[in-house]
Amino acid sequence: MNSASTVPGLTGGGAAGAAPVPAPGGGGKGGRTTEDDGTIVRRVLRGDVEAFGVLVRRYREAFGRYAVASCGDADLAADAMQEACIRAYDALATCRQPDRFGAWFFRILRNQCHNQRSRHRTHVPLEKVTAAAPGRADSRLEREDLRHRVERALNHLSPEQREAFVLRHVDGRGYSEMAALLGEREDRLRMRVHRARESVRRELEELDG
Repeated sequence: MNSASTVPGLTGGGAAGAAPVPAPGGGGKGGRTTEDDGTIVRRVLRGDVEAFGVLVRRYREAFGRYAVASCGDADLAADAMQEACIRAYDALATCRQPDRFGAWFFRILRNQCHNQRSRHRTHVPLEKVTAAAPGRADSRLEREDLRHRVERALNHLSPEQREAFVLRHVDGRGYSEMAALLGEREDRLRMRVHRARESVRRELEELDG
């Protein structure tokens, strides 16, 4: 396996600290900033390995917030992102649909985040976690208390429910995008998010009791 120093675009970056990248993607040699994922993947596979740095910057930016929320710690998220980039670079020839590189990379990152979370048993720090219980907190102190209580409730969810909740309410992704990333039907994801929200609300009611 390659090291971070040999994978283009990895040096000096973190999970969510990269500079913004123009949609649909970042820059590359010669100032080319509008190439789609498939074009860049094919460039890398033809030998232009530095072009992989465009994908690193693009998806570090796109999935950085998800990684932090999933891992529960910014440093662990940076480790997960770095490992995911290394694994994607090493296995790029196995990406069967270069035009869907983002979804393929997300699944690699998802596994690395799960590994980090399992290894370090972190909690999920969600800045937008009060979306699970609107109208329950009136003051800053109450909102902070609610956030910590919802964090505890989220740790009782299944990994699949927690992931869906994070993508929807922390990352702010639509169900169609979630379906593309996770390879699941939209109706299943809607139900998963609904059940996660209901579970969180029940946990909060028990704490209030």
